[in-house]
Amino acid sequence: MNIRSLTRGDGVVIGAAVLLFIASFLSFYSYDCAGSICPTEPNGWKAGLFPVLPSIFLAGIIAAALVVAARFQPEGRKLLGLELVQWGTAFAVFAAWSSLWTIIGGAQGVSPGVGQILGLLANAALAAAVLLTPRTPALKAPLVSAPGPQAPSPYGAGPNPGYGYPGPGGAQPGAAGPYGAQAPQPYGAQPVQPDASLGGAAAPQPAAGQAAAAPAGDFAPFWFAVPVPRPLYAEDGSPSQIAELAPGTWYLAVEQRGEALVAQTQDGRRGVLQDTTGIQRG
Repeated sequence: MNIRSLTRGDGVVIGAAVLLFIASFLSFYSYDCAGSICPTEPNGWKAGLFPVLPSIFLAGIIAAALVVAARFQPEGRKLLGLELVQWGTAFAVFAAWSSLWTIIGGAQGVSPGVGQILGLLANAALAAAVLLTPRTPALKAPLVSAPGPQAPSPYGAGPNPGYGYPGPGGAQPGAAGPYGAQAPQPYGAQPVQPDASLGGAAAPQPAAGQAAAAPAGDFAPFWFAVPVPRPLYAEDGSPSQIAELAPGTWYLAVEQRGEALVAQTQDGRRGVLQDTTGIQRG
């Protein structure tokens, strides 16, 4: 569960659900009377107001729960033939329509209470957020901004032991060694050959036919984020999914294979991201 997959529209949905839950405990009707003969103002949980509770308050809360739960599920997962967002949209519109229909009219001497008015406002905001989020860039923006990407470390650097040359406990560059010992050279560098005219021993020459080190490719690792959840497949080309990349999280691209990328997750797993459309580079 990644909270960074929530959008600003989801934040409005969550806030509307909280307001709807609070409104269910407030007076649903207000009576225009005075004195001891006035009945008690009921709230949404009173049995005599059925079906106010399931059609207005519970329907809106269930709609918000379905919409938010859909953000943490794999894309395309369905319930009885419909996606969770589609179910949540239907419940949200139904709850808003029930609130509007209930507040219109009413018996003489009975006025809408605080709970009924807040319930209408919460359901209207809930339905508007669910319907407009997929179409409004401002509502589609992440609710929690992702941290800025860090520059990828060179191979062998970092806190993980056992990687790079020299290993833990090995000689460090620039460290003094025994007299006459040659300081360790960087990987791929040619040793300095002393001048024979100064009495120094000739340095060993590379063996005949030894290939020179190949130059580094043009690809440089970079950080990226995906706009929607996307699967990460195994590097051996099998169709098995090893992870799912979530929006709002930065991943490291370590290799490019045609249009696909070899990505590394935060826990060190590597796989092939086949769909790279719309990714955001860091």
